[in-house]
Amino acid sequence: MEVMNGHKKWGFQGNPELIASSISVRGVLTKLMANRNKDDKRPTIPLGRADPTEFPSYRTTPVAPDAVADATYSYNFNCYPPTVGIAEARRAVAEYVSKDFPYQLSPDDVYLTAGCTQAIEIVVSVLARPNANILFPRPGYPQYEARASCSKLEARHFDLIPEKGWEVDLDSVEALADENTVAMVIINPSNPCGNVFTYQHLKEIAETASKLGIFVISDEVYGHLAFGSNPFVPMGVFGSTVPVLTLGSIAKRWIVPGWRLGWIVTSDPNGIFHQSGFVECMKNFLDITTDPPTNMQGALTQILKHTKEDFYSKILTTIRGAADILYDRIQEIPCLTCPHKPDGSMVAMVKLNLPLLEGIIDDVDFCMKLAKEESVIVLPGVTVGLKNCLRITFAVEHSALEDGLGRIKAFYHRHAKKE
Repeated sequence: MEVMNGHKKWGFQGNPELIASSISVRGVLTKLMANRNKDDKRPTIPLGRADPTEFPSYRTTPVAPDAVADATYSYNFNCYPPTVGIAEARRAVAEYVSKDFPYQLSPDDVYLTAGCTQAIEIVVSVLARPNANILFPRPGYPQYEARASCSKLEARHFDLIPEKGWEVDLDSVEALADENTVAMVIINPSNPCGNVFTYQHLKEIAETASKLGIFVISDEVYGHLAFGSNPFVPMGVFGSTVPVLTLGSIAKRWIVPGWRLGWIVTSDPNGIFHQSGFVECMKNFLDITTDPPTNMQGALTQILKHTKEDFYSKILTTIRGAADILYDRIQEIPCLTCPHKPDGSMVAMVKLNLPLLEGIIDDVDFCMKLAKEESVIVLPGVTVGLKNCLRITFAVEHSALEDGLGRIKAFYHRHAKKE
């Protein structure tokens, strides 16, 4: 037995896979917040994380907390729930998600999760097997990459094309896929790009995936938050062309990300998920993972069915106005370029023109110095897979957004390369 300093050598250590996959939105934002100048008395402008709950303009509908209170005080939801979710809530999600489908989903197509983050964990874990690979968008959401790394599922990346409104480069999808490819992920409306895919493009994605023999994981956590010329089209519309796994939650549309209530939906009228054994494996995984709180599940039907249209419209109007401010003010900052005006979600990708700046090495350096000098937090693009870009969240009060972008402009002038 090996002895160190008079003691036997301990037999444990950290999981290196967690260190390798440690890049995350939360982790990066924590470092940026820690780098602020504590003597700066100005309020910090949070343009790095899509969580606008601190701002009055983004307050959720009263229907939501009332539903949670009703469910809690009914005393009917203090028990452990079924691992797939309670029946009434599954039925409500099936009706909500398939409202625009050419077919009706069954409650049996719905699996409730502790937010969309757990939905990602479940799906990636179920797909992970020796030699398998999965296709992720670049730029994308780093939670997919981290979970794939932990599960030893090979990640391959197809490009999104900024000049085409961040459409999927379908040629790169076809070039990446092989006999071991299991699925491709799309995020619509997009985080981090802020675009909304057209019906025609989604149809092309479905046809390409079907040709390759892979299914589509459609992350629709920002579903219905579309405020431009492209309406939101759920990918499940094309479930007859290719099996679609939809991931969703109440986090963004209802502005309650901390409630952690989401779902996985199988949109697959041809029954391929069942034939392949995927559904059985997913149910087995649900048996050994945590459930969303039962009282939250009990509230879900009321939330989905009784939220009034004027709440949705008010939020969309607020976000649309913020997107306009962001796009217009970016034009006034020479070192930043927004290749596509955001028309969905709460975020946008902005290119960083480093040759115009003195003493700024890359996007991380830009964001760290911006936090220290201006108390403005934006996310480095490398976090979402695109180096020397920024992901900027515009879902804040309009006055805070104007202030934050004004500080970024002042930061540029301070660091602009002299002619």
